Amino acid sequence: MKRLENKIAVITGGAMGIGNATVEKFVKEGAIVTIWDVDDKNGEEFTGRLRLNGFNIFFKKVNVANHKEINEAAKEVIERFGRIDILINNAGITKDSTLKKMTQEQWQQVIDVNLTGVFNCTQAVASIMLEQGAGKIINASSVVGLYGNFGQSNYAATKSGIIGMTKVWARELGRKGINVNAVAPGFIETEMVKKMPQNVVDVMKEKTPLGRLGTTDDIANAYLFLASEEANYINGAVLSVDGGMIP
Repeated sequence: MKRLENKIAVITGGAMGIGNATVEKFVKEGAIVTIWDVDDKNGEEFTGRLRLNGFNIFFKKVNVANHKEINEAAKEVIERFGRIDILINNAGITKDSTLKKMTQEQWQQVIDVNLTGVFNCTQAVASIMLEQGAGKIINASSVVGLYGNFGQSNYAATKSGIIGMTKVWARELGRKGINVNAVAPGFIETEMVKKMPQNVVDVMKEKTPLGRLGTTDDIANAYLFLASEEANYINGAVLSVDGGMIP
């Protein structure tokens, strides 16, 4: 039996990177997945490829920062499947700058997607899960939300905020059969990291006792565990997947 057999999952930011790896892992474990992402080009191509391999997967172009779009997207999933078992709040962006140089636009864009977007998606899906009396919600935080990072005031604020919301929702929803947890990735080999100067990447590795960057599969595995029945008694936790990173 596959770990997510016939589970209905929504994964935000599933068109690239960690989201890609998570979607692929979930469908291979039997889940029926809907991707919510603004990147329709990569999203449609990725979805089409997995469909050709026989997997149940759908794509919906949606901006998580748009409350109305999210509610409509959630309604579509319910009309198609009748339930939502898993929500992975994975979508996120960076607009890095120091405190002195950060613009209002840089600040607000990251807040809108990374923090308000998680609120929007969880509010829409949690109301469905409450009616079901069951569900798993996993939020993407970051080691930056735990320890901070130079030039990332906006990003750190959102990732710390996600930890706070996770703790609150675990209390509010836990008694209703809904588990809410967060994953805090460390330095992960994504396209964004691959474009960084090698000396910066080397510093990242030096801060990681395992001596390497994490892979997108490392994070997808954490999402999979928390979404599975193996994690039924885990609620309000923040799972650090960072190779033992030293701040």
